[in-house]
Amino acid sequence: MAPVRELTVGQVAMRSGVAVSALHFYEARGLIRSHRTAGNQRRYGRDVLRRVAIIRVAQEVGISLADIARAFQSLPEERTPTREDWNLLSTAWRDELDQKIAQLKKLRDGLTDCIGCGCMSIDKCPLRNKEDRLSAQGSGARRLVVAR
Repeated sequence: MAPVRELTVGQVAMRSGVAVSALHFYEARGLIRSHRTAGNQRRYGRDVLRRVAIIRVAQEVGISLADIARAFQSLPEERTPTREDWNLLSTAWRDELDQKIAQLKKLRDGLTDCIGCGCMSIDKCPLRNKEDRLSAQGSGARRLVVAR
């Protein structure tokens, strides 16, 4: 028996472990593609299984769907992403992940004293901004921002 070339949305959901609604969402965002049969049913190429796997891994480590979509633009359509493709994608995301890790470490270390009181206004708080002196540096939580 010849391998199935195209998959239904249910087959993709079962094989990938992703809900049908998530597949529809990914498709609406341009992350995966399908075509319609004469009976107006979605059919996916087998390459979509690898693309969904990449989406799930990338989301697990905090890559946004917008960033995933941008990265997928570098991949050829209707071809299963290869190990080399994954290396290119993951290398491009490495700097972003390193930045997020640094930000989370700074947040974790800065909040150690504040977690107990919850007010962030005590004198020894490392995040305290007496008289809003940090406003001259810009908006937002300036002490939590990691410089690039």
